[in-house]
Amino acid sequence: MESAIRILHLEDNLSDSQLVRSALKRANVNFEYFLADNEKDFISALENQKIDLILSDYHLPDYSGSEALLFAKNNYQHLPFVFLSGTMGEEVAIESLLNGATDYVLKNRMGRLVSAIHRAFNEAQAQKARFKAEEDLHQSEENFRHSISESPLGIRIVSDEGKTIYANKAFLDIYEFGSLEEFIGTPDKNRYTPESYIHHQEIKEKRKKGQDVSDYEISILRKDGGIRHVMVSRKEVLWNGIKHYQFINQDITEHKRLTTDLIEAKEKAEESERLKSAFLANMSHEIRTPMNGILGFAGLLKEPNLTGEEQQQYISIIEKSGARMLNIINDIVDISKIEAGLMDIHIKESNVNEQIEYIYTFFKPEVDSKGIELIFKNGLPSKEACIKTDREKLFAILTNLVKNAIKFSFGGTIEFGYVSTGSTTGSSGAVSEPVELQFFVKDNGIGIPKDRQEAIFERFVQADIGDKRAFQGAGLGLSITKAYIEMLGGKIWVESEEGKGSVFYFTLPYNVEPEKTVIKNTGSDVEVLNQIKPLKILIAEDDEGSAMLIAMNVKKFSKVVLTTRTGDEAVEICRSNPDIDLVLMDIKMPVLDGYEATRLIRQFNKDVVIIAQTAYALIGDREKAIEVGCNDYISKPIKKDHLLELLQRYFKN
Repeated sequence: MESAIRILHLEDNLSDSQLVRSALKRANVNFEYFLADNEKDFISALENQKIDLILSDYHLPDYSGSEALLFAKNNYQHLPFVFLSGTMGEEVAIESLLNGATDYVLKNRMGRLVSAIHRAFNEAQAQKARFKAEEDLHQSEENFRHSISESPLGIRIVSDEGKTIYANKAFLDIYEFGSLEEFIGTPDKNRYTPESYIHHQEIKEKRKKGQDVSDYEISILRKDGGIRHVMVSRKEVLWNGIKHYQFINQDITEHKRLTTDLIEAKEKAEESERLKSAFLANMSHEIRTPMNGILGFAGLLKEPNLTGEEQQQYISIIEKSGARMLNIINDIVDISKIEAGLMDIHIKESNVNEQIEYIYTFFKPEVDSKGIELIFKNGLPSKEACIKTDREKLFAILTNLVKNAIKFSFGGTIEFGYVSTGSTTGSSGAVSEPVELQFFVKDNGIGIPKDRQEAIFERFVQADIGDKRAFQGAGLGLSITKAYIEMLGGKIWVESEEGKGSVFYFTLPYNVEPEKTVIKNTGSDVEVLNQIKPLKILIAEDDEGSAMLIAMNVKKFSKVVLTTRTGDEAVEICRSNPDIDLVLMDIKMPVLDGYEATRLIRQFNKDVVIIAQTAYALIGDREKAIEVGCNDYISKPIKKDHLLELLQRYFKN
């Protein structure tokens, strides 16, 4: 039976102490346990007990883990020291390892404790064997030969002339050689990585000049091509009476990997924190700026003696600010849908030339006001430009790329359009239709640094998150654009030179199969009014402004409009008025929310049309509303055209 591991645990929390003992017992570890919760008891245990391993919390009331580590390393140099802490970050962990700690385990990751203890204990045993081997060297060559042959550390004996005359099995295993002859027969250059070979040659030159290079780290190449990191110690010994050198090789690959992983994790955490801070600052700016316009100019509208021109100017600014804020919210919702895989695509026939020309007409006034020339190019005749794609997503892609070009340009030319590429050849040798369309948006703007050209397609990232020019945008547009293009079967890339401009390219499959589509046309208010009967409507909405706006939009189509601000009142009104035609049900209301109110109404009225309306507009809202009994769903801000479309759908004569 293996001997017990004698563990000294520096910990002031008895619950954590019990958890450690329970974990060791469950893993069938043979151990003796000593607990200390202060400096005095910790030092006393080390002086009076034969301790094999130290476990230590990092923070204690009157003593710290770093102080305990320093004491242990100064007085019990070869005793393994493992931190077990719940508050230790990557930076502290790295510093502790560099200061001599063997390992660290987080309290919320107790599953690593047993393996960490075993590894630390085994490494300590290996170190003991190493020092025992070194002591034996001074006793006799016979004992020396025996000890190095059995040593778990790789040991090689080299003559004063530099010839290897002995290597133990542990040494050969590190290199993956089967015999000493195989090692000797392999050139030095084949045993090291290129960088380490140069380092090895430099060490040899230093020794020739009389410099004592006794301890160093080097990277070796194994027979299978794998790389191992080795700590080498060189000492002078006697062998067969002639002077020799003993090279002790300790494989530190795993320890080096752990340290490297911690450093990389720390750098990633710092980068993540930097991006988060930049994003939060940017989002704060993007939301507060339009809110300032809305609230500020809404307040100015209250001023007396405003001219009609001033009123219209203020209203226009409020509308633009509201549209800007809504655009940010829509981008965030779209990203969440894309992430969850719930973004739908609707493939129908779309004339690419018409979309290109519409975007040109739409942006021409804005471009002219900035003194920029706008040019478009259609790569196919109109009769060949009808493809099957998601029309709305293609429009969003082109709009976003052209908007970006305008935002980051201050003169010159913006050109956009498409060309057909990759034409196929039929069996008769005739050239048939192209395989794909390649779109482009080219500008002479500020350009994108080379090291940011991939990052700009990531969410919440702009070309330079530290840019002091404070361009509008939450850093979501290109991420959404890339997702849309990939959903439609294409790809996107950018070619750019900082200070000279950018060209964004994307491709879409060329598919001209016709598809029958139904085009909705709600018509004017008068036309809708003639198509539906007057309705009795209940508006369940706790926000006074929203309720007033909805009431004004449905006034022309109603004979009676009832309002309530709570879900329980909505249920009672429906119970008392079975002739209600339509309920516009807000999802978030006090006392009883819209979901529960709908469930209760459906228990006694299966026919009334209930349309859920919410400002959430999050993934799954529509499905949840339909599941509880709503007929349809509309998101705020409610667009008049969308509301008229729903009235036509459910109440058309």
